[in-house]
Amino acid sequence: MPGPFCSLRLSRVLIFIQLLFWPALAAILAGTAGIRLNVSSSVPVGLYLVSSRPEARYVEFCPPEIFGQLSIDRGYRRRSAGCPDQGEPMVKPVIAREGDLVEISSLGIRVNGLLVPKTQPGSTDSAGQSLSAWPPGSYRVAAGTIWVASSYNSRSFDSRYFGPIRISDVKNRLRPFWTE
Repeated sequence: MPGPFCSLRLSRVLIFIQLLFWPALAAILAGTAGIRLNVSSSVPVGLYLVSSRPEARYVEFCPPEIFGQLSIDRGYRRRSAGCPDQGEPMVKPVIAREGDLVEISSLGIRVNGLLVPKTQPGSTDSAGQSLSAWPPGSYRVAAGTIWVASSYNSRSFDSRYFGPIRISDVKNRLRPFWTE
């Protein structure tokens, strides 16, 4: 005959299982419903909804090959099955689209003559590892590409380092739902 400690232990195990189960189920359902949680500092923290609108201000994407692996190796992104490089997708604001003129300099990124705030490239990341900025110059945004950069975080790893991204690498277009 089981004693009182057996039922107490069983209760604790069931509580522990529920503490794991319900948040996991909520995350799966949210992802299926097109809700994304962003906790990075590249865009406002909060919830975003997947949008079908091509002009959406934010995108969730897999970074270009060599830069994707670099971002995983340096800890900018966590490992995940979300992208072909086995890293989680990035979320960034779209700053330039087809036909826009992007100018890269030591002052930052200008789009159609307007400086995007906080886009001055750094020579090192926050861990002191060297970074190479995209080559200075003027670039007309080609068909099938966009430029992404954060005006929220001056340390963001974005197009100031890896240049344009292919629209085919965009997993989702996002719109803010509930952000800080």
